[in-house]
Amino acid sequence: MKRYWFFCLVCISIAGALSSCEKLFIKPNPENTAVENFEHLWKTVDEKYSYFELKRINWDSVYQVYRPKVYKGMSNDSLFRVLDATLFTLRDGHVNLWSEFNVSRNWQWYLDYPQNFNRGLLERNYWGNDFLITGPLINKTFRRNGKNIGYIYYGSFSSTISDFDLDYVLNDFKNTDGLIIDIRDNGGGLTTEIYQLLNRFVDDKRVVLKSYEKGGPGHGDFYLSLEHKTEPVSNEHVSYIQKPIVVLTNRSCYSAATMFAGAMSELPQVRIVGDVTGGGGGLPVSNQLPNGWYFRFSATKTVLPNGYDLESGVPVDIRQDMSTASENAGIDDILEKAFTLF
Repeated sequence: MKRYWFFCLVCISIAGALSSCEKLFIKPNPENTAVENFEHLWKTVDEKYSYFELKRINWDSVYQVYRPKVYKGMSNDSLFRVLDATLFTLRDGHVNLWSEFNVSRNWQWYLDYPQNFNRGLLERNYWGNDFLITGPLINKTFRRNGKNIGYIYYGSFSSTISDFDLDYVLNDFKNTDGLIIDIRDNGGGLTTEIYQLLNRFVDDKRVVLKSYEKGGPGHGDFYLSLEHKTEPVSNEHVSYIQKPIVVLTNRSCYSAATMFAGAMSELPQVRIVGDVTGGGGGLPVSNQLPNGWYFRFSATKTVLPNGYDLESGVPVDIRQDMSTASENAGIDDILEKAFTLF
């Protein structure tokens, strides 16, 4: 699931099949040489990439390092390695290069951090045999400290949630004292599902996220393109507008999962528990090199109303890691911490 964002681009040649989180732009291709392939990639990223300033990347210096490594007659394998290394400097999970023999990637945004999630542990020691699978939502009610606590695990925003799914689950939770939404290891997906879920927990229209797009070739040439507002949904079954909600996150929450956690953090009844999300706040665009390879990179910005850029990940209200000792004992420290908050 966490790697959905590069697998979904395998079918990139069919523009209509692209994710709603992604755009495609293809310009007339220059001559197909190793040098022209490098120049095309570097210049396109130079004019369109979102996060040079946030990450303090000197793209001209990157050019000076990698351009001399490109030469006439170099093999495709060698060219791929140079382009891969060039893109790796962006430190971005939304950046990939596709060839017929390899896909470049940068997964350091979660590999350098604790996993803080063990699905097998949850299945054996928490979900048990009495949970429900309602659409993409794993759900059950826990009894802890004299409280009934609703629990939802949502593994991928690529899986659509219907109104029926939400009506059924929330009706089943009508006597609970609060709700846990576990999105750990959710690699993102469809931005529509952010609001499908979020809108069940608001009673007014409020700006929760803002999107910025490039308005020119300069690294700082952005303009506000959209303010994302909540749209309250009438729910006759149960309301979590007043009841506490805890959202569980880890570093493997990315893209739409980061945006969801960010939007939820704007609601007064919500607390974020676990680890900072992995980022992925910019929607990617795709482009084709003269040799037919495709590459993609972040070309928008998503920020909270206060201007905080979600590429840096959503901060938690309560930091909690899973210890090795607890995990070996079958205990999920992050979920257990959430239980204490109701």
